[in-house]
Amino acid sequence: MLIVIVDVWVKPESVASFTAATKENAAASVREAGIARFDVLQDRADETHFQLIEVYRTDEAPAEHKKTAHYERWRDRVEPMMARPRSSQKWENAYPGDEGF
Repeated sequence: MLIVIVDVWVKPESVASFTAATKENAAASVREAGIARFDVLQDRADETHFQLIEVYRTDEAPAEHKKTAHYERWRDRVEPMMARPRSSQKWENAYPGDEGF
């Protein structure tokens, strides 16, 4: 499993539009064969801060995800809503995992 955490800061006036667009993208994303989970988190302390938690079944699945019409639509729609460029980090699941501790 590959876990990608995307950090997003949205302009205050765009929070509702960003949330709606991102929920649509997440709903379509979880139907992809390569995606095990797709969570959208909003910071309780700052409503303009979001994290997308994307759990992929393979290392190739993120590239496949970025080729989908729903991702491209989301990317183009939310780009002008961002207060700064989004960033991401890649993670591996340490526990529970296949090997345990």
